[in-house]
Amino acid sequence: MNRLLVVASSPHIRSEMSTARIMAWVMAALTPAGLAGVYFFGLRSISVVLTCIVSCVVTEAIWQKCTKQKISVSDLSAAVTGLLLAYNTPPSIPLWMAVIGCVFAMVIVKHFFGGLGQNIINPALAGRAVMLICWPVAMTTWTLHGISTPTPLAILKGSESSGAALPPLFDTFLGSIGGCIGETSAPALIFGGCLLIYKGIVSWRIPVTYIATVAVLSLLLGRPGGPLLEIMSGGLMLGAFFMATDYATSPMTAKGQVVFALGCGAVTSLIRTFGGYPEGVSYSILIMNLTVPIIDRMTMPRVFGEVKTHGSK
Repeated sequence: MNRLLVVASSPHIRSEMSTARIMAWVMAALTPAGLAGVYFFGLRSISVVLTCIVSCVVTEAIWQKCTKQKISVSDLSAAVTGLLLAYNTPPSIPLWMAVIGCVFAMVIVKHFFGGLGQNIINPALAGRAVMLICWPVAMTTWTLHGISTPTPLAILKGSESSGAALPPLFDTFLGSIGGCIGETSAPALIFGGCLLIYKGIVSWRIPVTYIATVAVLSLLLGRPGGPLLEIMSGGLMLGAFFMATDYATSPMTAKGQVVFALGCGAVTSLIRTFGGYPEGVSYSILIMNLTVPIIDRMTMPRVFGEVKTHGSK
């Protein structure tokens, strides 16, 4: 009987999933989208992906070595950040720009705030945002099979020539359109996202609510092309399944996750419709990342038997 009584601090229930195992599953789930990117955009995509992964891993190792921390690149979190950042860049991006984006993501966004699990915004998206600000032309130059081509969202925004026509819906679904390396193939992203949901690594609440919100608002706002084109264009699928669900930068409660996803969807639709930039996924997630502490505080269930302090509600 005494063997059943163990005195220890919380947590008392632990998952069998280690960080490295979770990250390995995320990388596996992202693989189909990467293969689709290589198929549609060519072998240059492989160079960008490898450059980003190696840059993030090496940057983290050097930073931890210089700051006399335990080197933790074996947990694969740096590799996942590099993979996601690569998926959020066009295949034609100069490799040195990708390296700078990775260094910013790992040092400024991740390790300046304490490392894994303590960053307040998504490192890959923050790296992409900085690259977009610094090199807007390079980050918005889209090619397909080596030929310059507009994205559906750019056509909807009117930033392309007036004669540009929207691609067929089937091509948009498969991913045979201009865009970032890992964002265009809806089947690959849906498969990978469903795999993570099936394995219990992410909850369905954020991606389903996020995508549904964009679909409904696109209909209410009268966006040309309809809800299907809207949800399959840009980085919505990639952001909803793989970046809005980041553990460190998304709410802990079920209700909070729904509120967070509703906010992401609303901001995305507002930027796409009224903003000066055709896409709004990256900025919407980054903006909502900053609200996570407030959402958690407002949606955290009250502890049973908790004694109210003076002035509390």
